[in-house]
Amino acid sequence: MRRHRFATAVLLTAGALFAGGLATTGAAQAAGNTGHSFTAAQQRDAAAFWIPDRMRSATPLDLKTTPGALRQVPRAATPTTIAPTTSTATGAAASAVTPTAFPQAGGAWAGGGAVVKTSGRVFFTFQGRTASCSGNAVTSQNASTVITAGHCVKYQGAWHTNWVFVPAYDNGSAPYGQWTATKTLTTPQWEASEDINYDVGAAVVAPLNGRTLTSVTGAQGIQFNGGYNKAMYAFGFPAASPYDGTKLIYCAGNSSKDFLFSQDHSLACNMTGGSSGGPWFTSFNETTGTGLQSSVNSFGYTFLPNRMFGPYFGTDAQNLYNKAQTS
Repeated sequence: MRRHRFATAVLLTAGALFAGGLATTGAAQAAGNTGHSFTAAQQRDAAAFWIPDRMRSATPLDLKTTPGALRQVPRAATPTTIAPTTSTATGAAASAVTPTAFPQAGGAWAGGGAVVKTSGRVFFTFQGRTASCSGNAVTSQNASTVITAGHCVKYQGAWHTNWVFVPAYDNGSAPYGQWTATKTLTTPQWEASEDINYDVGAAVVAPLNGRTLTSVTGAQGIQFNGGYNKAMYAFGFPAASPYDGTKLIYCAGNSSKDFLFSQDHSLACNMTGGSSGGPWFTSFNETTGTGLQSSVNSFGYTFLPNRMFGPYFGTDAQNLYNKAQTS
């Protein structure tokens, strides 16, 4: 998650502080998007690197940048929905929202369900420093795809290293294992110019003990071009005060479209650094903990506290997902 001032932006890429920024160039072209691959040796090194004490002490980054002009983002009219896989509770995507935990501006998730296993913390090294974000396992052809924020895989021209996903993270323990990335990807717009409207990332993780990620954790559905102004649930592992990265935190409410500088979703939410990349769901069922992922925690404005923003999952995010799930 990131916080933006009018002239200077501070982003929450890592465990406790805002990292990154509202760094966009309106003339950015959708080029590249080759992603970053990890060798087998690098995957082994990452698995060995993230011992419990290092996960607990993953340090924050304080990254600042000057924002450029934001451009309008075209939206497709027809939504695309990929339902949860059978490893999650059945019927979740079509179920009505149960209002017992709605709205909520920030608190520990005590509802249980699939989201406890599909959500997790992301750990990586950025410019020689340890850092953390959040992520979520989604249904995919390779059963190994994690969706997160773009700045959680690449920032300031550098791809993060030692990248792992820890579903259901529990204060230094990994009850469902540490899953090392074989490849990380982002949208062409984020890769080229860090356009905040496209702050979406993905990772393909290697099998662990002979099993794929979502055969262990289950997988959430995902939706693209679903429109604005919907009931949303956002999840993540914020690590900055008043949170400490040990609990799955959620916010819930009726979302709106950012009326300031971006084309993102907006939601009342007090999550802090480390929550970046955590999933936003529509059609979320509190009983089963399942829904359709339609955004990620991305940034907040410094002059507008307790408000979270997340990128619109349009055609470019869908293309990223398709590339990841077939890698």
